[in-house]
Order: sequence, then structure tokens, then C-alpha cells
Amino acid sequence: MDIIKTNKKLLFAVKSTTTMNNHFHYRFIVPEKPLADFVENIGMFQNLSDKPKEVVLMPDGRIDLFFLQSETAAFHVTLIGLETVPEQRAIPPHTIAFKVSFKPLGVEYILQTSIADIVNSAKNLSTDFWNVNVNDLKDFDAFHQKIILKLSELLPSKIDERKCQLFDLIYASNGEIKVQELSEKIAWSSREINRYFNKKFGLSLNAFCKILRFKASLEHIAQGRLFPELNFADQNHFIKEIKKFSGVVPSELLKNKDDRFILLSVLKEQ
Repeated sequence: MDIIKTNKKLLFAVKSTTTMNNHFHYRFIVPEKPLADFVENIGMFQNLSDKPKEVVLMPDGRIDLFFLQSETAAFHVTLIGLETVPEQRAIPPHTIAFKVSFKPLGVEYILQTSIADIVNSAKNLSTDFWNVNVNDLKDFDAFHQKIILKLSELLPSKIDERKCQLFDLIYASNGEIKVQELSEKIAWSSREINRYFNKKFGLSLNAFCKILRFKASLEHIAQGRLFPELNFADQNHFIKEIKKFSGVVPSELLKNKDDRFILLSVLKEQ
């Protein structure tokens, strides 16, 4: 696929802002195409409280590049790989983090790396990565513009057409498409597709698709619809899958006590 690099086009975006409470803020900006094929959003969160913010991170199919500072840690840059299980974490007091959330193609073509070795894990990068420093954490809009310009510089002129078609089909179906069907549609063998996924991203295509289906189901749960609307075998299968990726059953997830499931809180606001 040929990609025309147009900075003007990349600057247009859909903005969404969510405030969980007076002490915890989350904001993100969604880019337009062609950048949207590689980046899901550019965002930030901030814990202004004097206490840690308890959260549960759920698998969402994104790879996050964090630029972060807190009162207990100096400025650092961290790349977090794909997650397959829920994880409880505490965001330290007075923490601010700006981030770029990549889709898998962004890892391969913009970051130009493999994340197979950091599934459910992370690695620290150089503190001068992309020439971002602690002063850039003072103004999110300025950070966003700086990152957009950097991403536009790194945007590839061409990508493998099969990979473009592969991810278009996966995202369009919310992960509800079989490997064999993908193979037939894009003329790429199932074996090669799974080898590609495991080598680059550290998990099978089927595992990634289940994560996308879970993420799509969260939109329904956020609206109080606690029954399967996607391709689950039955209600029990639906409950089992939601619990696998969130740690709780759908009814408990909907309650979202103390806004600890940040992703669900964001979906409720949209």
C-alpha cells in the first residue's frame, strides 16, 4: 500500500476527554488516516491525588509507549507489550504520563521492532527517545503536536499489502474472523500468518482476535448490556471470556467500583 505523507492531514483528529474524578484525569486524541492504521490514539493520564490510584489494566490489543514522571520516580520512557491477562497496578501520587498507543502495524513500521519478548511485560527505552523530555509533560497539546510531527516523519511510504488487508479485516470484524478465512481472502497461508504474529508480537492471531472481541464487548457492557452480542457460544462462554480478560464477571465489571477499570470508564463517557 502506498501512503502519501501529508502533515496537514495528520493534524486533523477526533478529540475525547474524560475526567474520572477531581484527582484523576484521562484524555486522548484519535488520529485520522493514514496515521490511524498505525496509531490508535495519543493520550495522557494524571493522578493529582496524594494517594496511589488503584487500577486494573485489561488486554486491549494496544502497545503503549509511555513518557512518565511521578513523585517517586524520575522521568522515564517505557514500551509496554501486548497484554493477555488483567493486571492490578497502583499509579503513584502526583504521576503524569503521556503516551502513544500503537496498533501492531505501528510497532513494525514506525517503531521498527519486535515486541515478542515483552508480552505481559515492558522494557525501558532511552530517556531521550524521540527527543521527548520532562518539559514536554507540561503541555499535552504541545506534546501531541510534537508527536504528530515525529510520527509523520516515520510514516512508511509503503507497507506489505497483505498485512494492510489482514489488519483491516481483523479490526472490521472485531476479531470475529477465522484464520482460514483471512488466509483465503488475502492469499497468505494460515501457517505464515501465525508465524508472523508470533515472531513480531509474541502471540497467535487467534489470541489477538479474542482480545479484540473482548474489547468490543466492553462497549456493550459499558452500556449495561450484560449478554453476548458477538460470536460467543452462549452466556456461559461470554462470562468466562470476560472474566478471563478482566478478572471479574460482567456484572461486577459494570459496577466498576472506584473507577478502577479505566478502559471501561472511558467507554462509558463516549
